[in-house]
Amino acid sequence: MKRLASLVGEWQGKDPEGKPMTASYQWASGGTSLVETLTMAEKPAMTTMYHADKGELMLTHYCALSNQPRMRAAMRKGEAKALAFNFVDATNLAKPTDTHMHNMSLSFQDHFSQEWLLSKDGKELPHRLEFARAK
Repeated sequence: MKRLASLVGEWQGKDPEGKPMTASYQWASGGTSLVETLTMAEKPAMTTMYHADKGELMLTHYCALSNQPRMRAAMRKGEAKALAFNFVDATNLAKPTDTHMHNMSLSFQDHFSQEWLLSKDGKELPHRLEFARAK
């Protein structure tokens, strides 16, 4: 969670089509979970919750696709430059081939990026989002 703590605040970026987007991070539940709110132009806002679980990191992504994928990443010691979250399961997913976010990686530098893999019809399609700190 230490590396995720560096995200607290407001971030700006552009989506893959070049449209503006924002990401906001704040602590919740007494500092035991981190709330991400991702707002993209002309799309509903999405929320992702990050928390520790049995020595690893978990996320639940409340997606505009109306499903909620859960992913797990190994918790690294110190200042990890990247976190790789792998699909565990999803709620509100009728069958495994339904469109859903399947994996996500976070990369940290002086900015940060997310690379989501959208699973659609058995294919994985990458969606890279880049952010710079606004506040």
